[in-house]
Amino acid sequence: MRRSGETMPPPSMPVTDASGVVGHPPARSDRSDWATLRRLFPYLWEYKWRVIAALTFMIGAKVANVGVPVLLKNLVDTMTPKPDMAQALLIVPISLLLAYGLLRFSTSLFGELRELVFAKATEGAARRISLEVFRHLHALSLRFHLERQTGGMTRDIERGTRGVHSLISMSLYSIVPTIIELVLVLSILGVKFDSLFVWITGVALLIYISFTVTVTEWRTQFRKQMNELDSVAQSRAVDSLLNYETVKYFNNEEFEARRYDASLDRYRKAAIKSQRTLSMLNTGQQLLIAVSLVLMLWRATSGVVEGRMTLGDLVMVNAFMIQLYIPLNFLGVIYREIKQSLTDLDKMFVLMEKDREIQDSPGSHPLAGRDATVRFEDVSFAYEPERPILKHVTFEIPAGKTVAVVGPSGSGKSTLARLLYRFYDVQQGRISIGGEDIREVTQSSVRQAIGIVPQDTVLFNDSVEYNIAYGRPGSTREEVEAAAKAARIHDFIAATPKGYDTPVGERGLKLSGGEKQRVAIARTLLKNPPIVIFDEATSALDSANERAIQSELKSAAQNKTTLVIAHRLSTVVDAHEILVLESGVIVERGTHADLLERKGKYAQMWTLQKIEAAPVVL
Repeated sequence: MRRSGETMPPPSMPVTDASGVVGHPPARSDRSDWATLRRLFPYLWEYKWRVIAALTFMIGAKVANVGVPVLLKNLVDTMTPKPDMAQALLIVPISLLLAYGLLRFSTSLFGELRELVFAKATEGAARRISLEVFRHLHALSLRFHLERQTGGMTRDIERGTRGVHSLISMSLYSIVPTIIELVLVLSILGVKFDSLFVWITGVALLIYISFTVTVTEWRTQFRKQMNELDSVAQSRAVDSLLNYETVKYFNNEEFEARRYDASLDRYRKAAIKSQRTLSMLNTGQQLLIAVSLVLMLWRATSGVVEGRMTLGDLVMVNAFMIQLYIPLNFLGVIYREIKQSLTDLDKMFVLMEKDREIQDSPGSHPLAGRDATVRFEDVSFAYEPERPILKHVTFEIPAGKTVAVVGPSGSGKSTLARLLYRFYDVQQGRISIGGEDIREVTQSSVRQAIGIVPQDTVLFNDSVEYNIAYGRPGSTREEVEAAAKAARIHDFIAATPKGYDTPVGERGLKLSGGEKQRVAIARTLLKNPPIVIFDEATSALDSANERAIQSELKSAAQNKTTLVIAHRLSTVVDAHEILVLESGVIVERGTHADLLERKGKYAQMWTLQKIEAAPVVL
């Protein structure tokens, strides 16, 4: 929501994709898949011993798996009728059956050990990447967060985190084991039989893989379109739900439902198109598998008939082919998932690499904090070059004093608070605290020294206590209650059934505007910073509550450097100095009495508000 008295930076221009969907440009990267893998590798290499152990167990599992067809061959050959074998039947098959069971168990055991050992690496990498993205997003500028689409961005982060799991799972548990098994099988076939078996298998696999990769690459566009449409639908749903009250105000439930349904319909069409191409891929794969199996079995059967091979060899070749083609049957899905995971992961890496507009300068140090005097010196600022907001603004808030800024909406009043918080950097001039340019000290120390009661208070979907204690995490219940009493909200909280455990709802929607404002005042009082900003702090309160809280605000501002941004002039009459801001320029300054005597802009505003506040007689 836009604040009154505030000029907002323009949002990024929407774009229309090929499907006609309007949205914001998605994060894009020219990074190759290998570069994305290299970007991921350091996160996994932190667990290098687990990686090595997992690879060892994986090789063990595949050796055991390849040993099963070899054992079956021996079992069949042993069971093939021969002269004088009656006595051997009582001993040999039992040992082979036991060995078969042991190999089967070993395959599962090594597989489970691999997953158990590598789980910590997978989860650890996913956790670290997610945390880095979360921290980086908080470090990005306010401009980025004003332009973002929350639903789409959160879906990108969710997909990226899931992509870490999928990429590791698909590559380590599917692709690499299949390659190891393929090498072992081809080696056995080449050594034990003639090279034609190797050629048939190799050529069939080459055609199979080429076909799968080609078709999957072609149909990836449909998958990407599905994801983009999914993000658009998610963004619209989240945006609509976040603005629930606005939807209700204008009776636009059906309008929102139609917009959401239009997004879902586009997604449905893209999903159907994707499914058609998937069916084509699966049919082609099955045809190639059937042809290659027939060729291999024809060659093996011919060998048995000609006496070059035994029945056991035939069984072994058939078992090898089945074991190879079962994982390869999912190659299209695996390849697509790997490609999609790389795309999703890259999107998350793009977020991580997004430049911070506001950064601590090299060698920056914490704010000394000995003096809380705030100075704006010849400050000029514009969100966009062609639209200047502040023009050569100069004023000082002496330590422990109160300076108020008044003026019409759009004059740049709230921009002063944003610049003091260093959400943006000035293009000209400087802002200092205690004589230190805030660009030369750490952002954290600047924000630690400032408390704010904003006009539009947004609360976390948690308890009242959590939201008040957010001003100083770790505060005791007694400290929270003391702040609530100072903000005149304790009695209201105590009267609710759950008291301080009362949930406030999404964005604090369960509380009235005045109640939310008093929670904001309480958490700022709890923070107890040396510098305080009241940005239309009583705008949501009725006159009675405004007068009641005004005294508390005055008490809270006692001995603190205070910047009051106000629309109601009645709230600033006691300020040590009042600045009248118009179109980004200070047109008047002085005390309340001085400004009334001048009969200028401030006096006109005062007279107008007095008339508006007068009771209407019918």
